[in-house]
Parts: sequence; C-alpha cells; structure tokens
Amino acid sequence: MTMISEALGRIKSSATVGISQKAREMRSAGRDVVALSAGEPDFDTPEHIKRAAVAAIEAGHTKYTNIEGIDELREAIAAKFARDNHLTVEAKNCFVASGGKHIIFNALMATLNPGDEVVVPVPYWVSYPDIVQLAGAKPVFAVADARSGFKLTPDLLEGVISKATKWVILNSPSNPTGAAYSAEELEALGEVLLRHPQVHILSDDIYEKLIYDGHRFVTLAEVVPGLASRTLTLNGVSKSHAMTGWRLGYCAAPAHILMPMKKLQSQSTTHASSISQWAAVEALNGDQGFLEEWRAVFQGRRDMVAGALNAMDGIDCLTPEGAFYVFPSIAGLLGKTSAGGRRVTSDEDFVMALLEESGVALVHGSAFGLAGYFRLSYAASNAQLEEALNRIGDFCAGLS
Repeated sequence: MTMISEALGRIKSSATVGISQKAREMRSAGRDVVALSAGEPDFDTPEHIKRAAVAAIEAGHTKYTNIEGIDELREAIAAKFARDNHLTVEAKNCFVASGGKHIIFNALMATLNPGDEVVVPVPYWVSYPDIVQLAGAKPVFAVADARSGFKLTPDLLEGVISKATKWVILNSPSNPTGAAYSAEELEALGEVLLRHPQVHILSDDIYEKLIYDGHRFVTLAEVVPGLASRTLTLNGVSKSHAMTGWRLGYCAAPAHILMPMKKLQSQSTTHASSISQWAAVEALNGDQGFLEEWRAVFQGRRDMVAGALNAMDGIDCLTPEGAFYVFPSIAGLLGKTSAGGRRVTSDEDFVMALLEESGVALVHGSAFGLAGYFRLSYAASNAQLEEALNRIGDFCAGLS
C-alpha cells in the first residue's frame, strides 16, 4: 500500500535542493567540492539584525503572534513598499509567512482549483510549476529564451492567456537567469494584463536589492497602478539581508487574496517565527548602508564569472541585469565525451559529470524548464568562484 498522496504524486523534489544535498554528501565523504548550486548569499546576517533577534528573545517575544504577522512588522513592510517601491499599501494588506516560498505556496494553494491555469514563464524557478500542480491546477509555460534576454514579450504573454488563466507569475530579477524587466517592458506586459480582468499577478521581487549597472528596480504594481487591485507583490529578507535560514517572507495584496491565505496559514504554520519577525522589523527599518556594498561585490563577481565563461569554447553566457545567477548555454558542448568517459548528451549529463569528475556543483537548465543550459550561483567568495571557473574550464577543455 502506497503512502504517497495523489497530490504529492503530481510533483517532483526540488532539483536545486537535491544537487546541493549531493554536494554536501560528497564533502562529508572527503571530496573537494565547490558548490555553486544554492541561491544563498555568502555574507553573514548584519550584526544589528542579529542583535535585534537577541533583544526580542530577552524581552520575551517568544509567544504566538497574529497569523498574518506582528503589527510592528506589517507596518515596517508597508513603509518599505512606500519608501522603495512607491506603493501605497496599508499594514492591514501586508502578510508575513515562513519565507517567500511559503507566500507563494499560501497564495496558490488558497486560490487555485482544478481547471485553473497559471502562466509560468520559462526559465522558471523550480518550485513554481510544482506548487501549481500540487494545487490541482495547470501550469502553462511561456518560453522566453536567450533571444529575448529570457524575458516575456507582450505577444508571448497574450498568446498563453486563456479564459482559464487565474494567475501570471513574474519574477524580476529572475531565478535562474538574472534577467530584470525595465519599466518600459513591464508597462508593455501590463497593457496585455489590463485586457484580461480575470487574471491575477504574482510579482516575485525577492531579488529586488540585487540589480546592477546603475539601473533602478521597478515592480509591476508601481509601473501599472491599474493592476494593483489584482497583484500580489512578494518580497522577503532572505536574499537582500542574508537571512535565508531565518525563513521570513512577506507580501502586499488585496484583501480578497489575503483572506484565504490567512485561513490556510492558520491550519499550517499558524505564523512565522516570532524571533524572525522581530529581526525582520530591524532589517526593514534599520541601517541599509551595507546593501550598496554587497551589490557592488555581486556585480564584480557577475562580471568575472560571465567573462570567464564566455572565454570558454562551447559556452555562451548573457550578462544578467540582477540577482546572483548566470544561465549559460552549453549547446556547443553537447554530444561530446568527458575526460572521464561520460557521454554528455544533455545539460543534466554535463552538470553531473562536472560534479563527479571536477567537484563543481551546478544545476542543469532543464530543472528550470529550458534544456541546454546550466545555472551557476555566484553568491560565493571570489576565491571559490575562481577555483570553480578553473575547474569548469579544464573540464570543458577535456571534452572530445
């Protein structure tokens, strides 16, 4: 007798988590592995945020909180949206959960039914389609490849929306590509969405603070205010403030979206960790000066990584506008054989051979819906990146 539910049978395990776990196991076995598979800043959580968490513990803020988050945090979130994104949001329309992924899970599980469709741009973050399918709905894929800079175009978006479309997911800057939409590009997509009043938009802005070359981040509800009444704007402190393990995500959304999310969360986690919530108050209200320094470091790493990869035969790497990933094509390497004798017929073959023979952990592009690519996270030290790039270069040079 199987113990797996029918719903769980519709999804697969996270590829990024699986490869990162394999890298950890290899290290435990004594292998020298440079892991660039996880999307996690290598910086430590800033000291003033850690101190706020300790102060919360000492003050006894260790009890249950409101389902949707403590008042102080929701007020800080509303202030952040006004300050950074020019959005007029009340604290009552802000919601807190155990990470950005949990916000997405709550929103989709609480609103989707069998027969509903969700537009998922490709390449996608690995969890989007699986959460849609877990909810019993259908992901509809809109493939945006390197020719469009991995971005949706208005014609492509128009072509995948149907009467059954309930949500469109937008992620900018993107995981896995680092592509970021300009105000003009979002305006053009917004014109399409305004013509389809049944469609809600989940704007995943988790990498907002990591945008490069002097560009300003913009979010959909800011650029197209007419869509604010059906847009959920997602953010969090994991990537911006190096707080991945604190598990704290937040969003702003209209009441008709937040009410079912609150009902669902009341029967799952109840609320996010009280200590993480108080730390996030300080993260949003406190000193932000370190963000510019971190952004400059990441931009330097981006330039180093993209430059080195483009110098390798068979690899073609666009320079991303944000986040901390590159998503290079390896079309010129497929069909070859590694020095260890492994036939490289797919992107998954490439990353697994690279891991086993050269000790570098990456994620294959097909895990994000687009075969023939890989994702490399440059959220690692320069020394680790240089070592990894040398190993990738040697591995590619050894293909024949």
